[in-house]
Amino acid sequence: MSLAFELGRKGEELAVEHLKSIGYQILDLNWFSNHLELDIIAKDGDELVIVEVKARGSDSYEHPSEAVSNKKIRFLVNAAEAYILEKDLNCDTRFDVISIIFKGKTTELEHFINAFYPPVN
Repeated sequence: MSLAFELGRKGEELAVEHLKSIGYQILDLNWFSNHLELDIIAKDGDELVIVEVKARGSDSYEHPSEAVSNKKIRFLVNAAEAYILEKDLNCDTRFDVISIIFKGKTTELEHFINAFYPPVN
């Protein structure tokens, strides 16, 4: 298993713990449909929350949140639409990003609520 994969999985575990601690209900983890993937799907009250988790070691040059490019946003929006259709949901949806930096024995977690809005085509 690669270091990046291990950091990603550990980051997702920490993100789930964080979300549960602030009252989110976790609906799905690592949801796949064809080539589409969502890290965490949760409910915050009546709102569906799509959570992208980005984890890095302290030796990385970019902040984890910088890895959410416009291309990644389009991918996440398409995946969210597929999830909503599959589950036949009718609720407000938002996109959060959780960034995690592993610094030796410490961890820095940042939760960006409404990190981006779906682009209008």
